[in-house]
Amino acid sequence: MYDTLSSLLERALTGNRRPLEFYLRDNSRLPGARANLELANDVSCLLASAITRSPEGVRALLNYLANGNRQDIASNTPAEFVVLCGIIASGTCAAAQSDWREGTFSLLEYSACSAFWRVREGVAIAYQHLLSADPQATLEQLTDLAVEGNYLQQRAAVAAVAEPPLLYNADVLMGALHLQRIVLSHVRTVPLQDRRAEGFRTLKRTLGYTLSVVTAAAPDEGFALMRECASWNDHDVNWILRENLRKKRLAKFSSDTEHLLNLLA
Repeated sequence: MYDTLSSLLERALTGNRRPLEFYLRDNSRLPGARANLELANDVSCLLASAITRSPEGVRALLNYLANGNRQDIASNTPAEFVVLCGIIASGTCAAAQSDWREGTFSLLEYSACSAFWRVREGVAIAYQHLLSADPQATLEQLTDLAVEGNYLQQRAAVAAVAEPPLLYNADVLMGALHLQRIVLSHVRTVPLQDRRAEGFRTLKRTLGYTLSVVTAAAPDEGFALMRECASWNDHDVNWILRENLRKKRLAKFSSDTEHLLNLLA
């Protein structure tokens, strides 16, 4: 299968893109519960390795996959998977090619607002590749989204840093804590009548797990942030805290979780 993909990708780099697109659709596993992320990762790696010999071909193909004008895109479909591949590959390639990062940041900022949840997940994965390659610049972009973005862009910011291997980097870990604080502070200021919006609900569900990922990596700072949030006495923030306290990753911090649950009672 890898050899087939490699051959189709080589053809796509010369402008014959439809066979690759059909292959991605046929092997997307959509509709279904789980998209073929292994295939999306293979596409990303192959494209990144092709940059040195065909940079313009790679850029054109990335644009085709991520921004193609398709009328048949809908949730949980092969067409959505093609876009997902383009988004993830854009992050992987920009991680390898520094002068592509500015354009990729713009693409991800836009795609974070996609109506399709798998595309939004692809945005988070793309940011994670960029965090590995250039933590400082990527954290700056994510901070901009957290401070000035809409609900879905804020969601991208907190989801991107909720990846345990990235949090071994002390700068990323501190940035992740900062992003959680910024977005949680925004949540408490949203007027009650606006909290029914789907974008807000999506952000809230994401915060329901991201805070525990970061707290597991920095328990002292994470639980301190949780205790501060509990003092706000905000219904939605309290829901977020309870969801995180239920996560198995925090089970070993029983005294901290019990204390917080008492504060929320």
